[in-house]
Amino acid sequence: MKWGIVLLSALVVTNTFAQDKPLSQKIAATIMKTWSADTSGGAKAFRKWNYDEGVILRGMEGVWLQTADRQYFKYIQQSMDNLISADGSTITGYKADAYTLDNLLCGRNLLLLYNTVGTAKYYKAATTLYDQIKTHPRTPEGGFWHKKIYEQQMWLDGLYMGDTFYAQYAADFHQDAAFDDIANQFIVMEQKARDSKTGLLYHGWDSSKKQKWADPKTGLSPNFWGRAVGWYAMAVVDVLDYLPANHPKRPEIIAILNRLATAIQKYQDPKTGVWYDILDKQTEKGNYLESSASSMFLYALAKGIRNGYLPDSYLATANKAYAGIQKEFIETDAQGNTNLKGTVTVSGLGGNPYRDGSYAYYMSEKVITNDAKGIGAFLQASVEMERLANRNLGKGKTVILDSYFNDEHKKDVKGNTISFHYKWDEEDNNGFTFFNNVFENYGVKTTTLFDAPTADNLKKGDIYIIVDPDIPKENPNTKYIEEAHVKSISDWVKAGGMLIVLNNDTGNAEFKHLNKLMAKFGIQFNEDSRNHVTTPHFETGAINIPSTDPIFKTAKKIYIKEISTFKVTAPAVASLVDNKDVIIATAKYGKGTIFAVGDPWFYNEYTDGRKLPADYDNYKAAQDLVKWALQQFKK
Repeated sequence: MKWGIVLLSALVVTNTFAQDKPLSQKIAATIMKTWSADTSGGAKAFRKWNYDEGVILRGMEGVWLQTADRQYFKYIQQSMDNLISADGSTITGYKADAYTLDNLLCGRNLLLLYNTVGTAKYYKAATTLYDQIKTHPRTPEGGFWHKKIYEQQMWLDGLYMGDTFYAQYAADFHQDAAFDDIANQFIVMEQKARDSKTGLLYHGWDSSKKQKWADPKTGLSPNFWGRAVGWYAMAVVDVLDYLPANHPKRPEIIAILNRLATAIQKYQDPKTGVWYDILDKQTEKGNYLESSASSMFLYALAKGIRNGYLPDSYLATANKAYAGIQKEFIETDAQGNTNLKGTVTVSGLGGNPYRDGSYAYYMSEKVITNDAKGIGAFLQASVEMERLANRNLGKGKTVILDSYFNDEHKKDVKGNTISFHYKWDEEDNNGFTFFNNVFENYGVKTTTLFDAPTADNLKKGDIYIIVDPDIPKENPNTKYIEEAHVKSISDWVKAGGMLIVLNNDTGNAEFKHLNKLMAKFGIQFNEDSRNHVTTPHFETGAINIPSTDPIFKTAKKIYIKEISTFKVTAPAVASLVDNKDVIIATAKYGKGTIFAVGDPWFYNEYTDGRKLPADYDNYKAAQDLVKWALQQFKK
């Protein structure tokens, strides 16, 4: 083992853990300083298309979702813009005919950008990468070769590099037929590479059994390399984000994750809580604790727990790993940078010079501080651990987003008819991805109801959100709130449900039928409109939150434009008043609670941080509202 950077003294390391900022933000700051996205001054940046930046930028996406701080999105966008042409037709360093899965990972960053800002160049570049998949060489079992130069070989790494992008593209553009193939990649890899004794997966498999590193009977490489298993673990939890809930192979992919988690837990070092470079040879001479594999295992465990794929019994393993990584690998240098040490730069199989997959080979690769793969994986892992912090408040709860009264549709870039406007997975200005993220951070499951609300389907949820019911100019097939719906909803609230109503202003909203429902609770939307804003004069949409506000405990100043106001009678109360106008109304009704505001408000345009000046607290307001809503169930 060769150490590339001299370690700093323990005295410096002891200062690492002052938690003035979440650890993810400290790591993100180091990354942005080390790999600047601004190349105007000749700063070091990502110079060619490679998976290293893909790992880092996925972490940056997570920090952005957690903070609504535009700097993180800007970093992602600039990093990609540095590597693709203005029309998206050219990707620096990418060669389609090289057929390497490594080149696909950054496609996930392109999809984020396209889904967020809608610029055609990102779609074009992402589609170029997707087109590679159509002709990528395969083993007889259908598995992708890791690279064209590695004939008939599947490596664990490739599932993260290639198949997570494959799945995200298929989900984003409704290429549903692809999911059989995607699931098969994971199933084949586990069938061929898993060792029944340890539960671990070997780094590579040669279906032809011709490589010198390959066992002549099984085709498997001889060792369990930690980061390779880590790539596979991350890939499994990420692909489940996109694999349809009703896909017949989904239970099998979850079972793969659970089998792998058992092995990961088994080989966790009991003393430090982290993992060795070669997982099953902890006492072998030269073996060492390795940070990228440890971070990847932590990510997979934490995300698996948060999404319910893994039982909570793994939380102790994750907590021990997180503490262990901080103790063994995190340090603060003299410049105040938070660094991750102990990452092996690379390990592979075959090639020139030839890598034989032996234990001695793995021990020969250099170990450094702030390798992109390690620090990027830890950034993702730290975000996941931070997301687990508050989940007990809403654990077991479900929020239902109406998509019956708000049921607009449009054609996507491929001609598919899609539901849009205030949807959980809609990443552009009109979507609720940040609102969704807040609910998930508090442990709440987010779902969508495409049917009319009834006693049967409402009882499956604890919170029901009605947002901006359609009017004919938005949807010719407008569906109004009728008496049967009023009864179902009000009965559900009376029994203990939380109703959140986010309407709109006159000319953009339906009042007559919605007010029949709201009358049950002493709330009536006025057919008016205030807080008209001409960008960039945001101050005309500003409302300051009183320090005594019962709901918004951290948000001090909010932006909310073109809203309708209220008349309230018992049992409703005016929760937020501005210039004698009721801006927010709440009510208790039986065992339940109602929150109402005359604007969709929590959509991405005004929560993701890209548009509003930094002194507006809309994202904090979303967090405050969700926390308050969940607290009502305890009263």
